[in-house]
Amino acid sequence: MRWVRDNLVLLLGLAVLVYTFVPIAVVVLMSFNAPDSRLVYSFDGFTLDNWLNPCADPDLCSALGVSIRIGALATAGSTVLGTLAAFALVRHRFRGRSASNLLIFLPMATPEVVLGSSLLALFVASGLAGQLGFWTILIAHVMFCLSFVVVTVRARLAGMDDALEQAAMDLYATPAQTFWRVTFPLVLPGILAAALLSFSLSFDDFIVTNLNSGNTTTFPMYVWGVARVGIPMQVNVIGTLMFVLSIAVVIGVEVRNRRRQVPVA
Repeated sequence: MRWVRDNLVLLLGLAVLVYTFVPIAVVVLMSFNAPDSRLVYSFDGFTLDNWLNPCADPDLCSALGVSIRIGALATAGSTVLGTLAAFALVRHRFRGRSASNLLIFLPMATPEVVLGSSLLALFVASGLAGQLGFWTILIAHVMFCLSFVVVTVRARLAGMDDALEQAAMDLYATPAQTFWRVTFPLVLPGILAAALLSFSLSFDDFIVTNLNSGNTTTFPMYVWGVARVGIPMQVNVIGTLMFVLSIAVVIGVEVRNRRRQVPVA
């Protein structure tokens, strides 16, 4: 019992990690499943056919392509706009700054069904009721990803030492040189983190997308549609690939940071 008390925090942390990764382990396991029935979580046999034929259902890969395109464009747009907004909120004082901070947090605090229905009402009032599709989904995704980018980049800027930029200017660096050689490299980790978060949120979104999609089908909508008759095992293949790519990115960034911290002999 004494050992348990001394390691209680560690044990609780391990328990939370196990609880978190059990569903992911099930997804990975089911990606190798050869089902004999429509029971999604019934492992009937091992097979590699799901990995060798991920597009057995053409609609799956079509929906996946739509989600990737929307995610990439939404990430690019929200990252650029959010980074500029974060710099404005942190580095400049202007009338309405406090109100702008409040408005930035509203999309994060608003329930998705409220945000999605509000955007739908806006599109309908703008005369786009019959044109809902790829571009309305993209606008909606940029809308809710923008707040997360601003918050992430703003936190990075707030923790940055201004003395580094002042030192660069003291060494006769121009404002442009100071930004690109000092400020931007320091803020870049926050920008990359915001971009990864934006892509994840966009790729995973269902409620806002469903309300503003028209006849366009994204990957989450495809999964929701086929769930009523039986989810193909290739869905688990896509989920496993997304998880592996996410882990690879995190490990790559961590290895790069550790290499930069190793002192040169």
